[in-house]
Amino acid sequence: MEFDETFRAEVWTQESTGAWHFVTLPAGLSQRLRTLTAGQRKPFGSFHVKARTGLTTWETSLFADTKREAFLLPVKADVRRKEKIKPGDRIEVTVSFGL
Repeated sequence: MEFDETFRAEVWTQESTGAWHFVTLPAGLSQRLRTLTAGQRKPFGSFHVKARTGLTTWETSLFADTKREAFLLPVKADVRRKEKIKPGDRIEVTVSFGL
């Protein structure tokens, strides 16, 4: 079974980790994903997904953030260049993975 969900979120940076760029998944979606992926997550609560914004699709992992009680989606530099994304932009993202 395939899981696809689309949401809008703001791009932010984690300066302490080499300026990684992320979007935080909405609380309701994060809760559903915690339930769906229980027992399947890897270190740091991660699991593999495909993500799409604009015309660009990439493979990455979602990471559990216990401080925010949400999953984080890294937005790769190549994706940001292609889609002209900068910190503070609100973007529409679709995440997909097989169950």
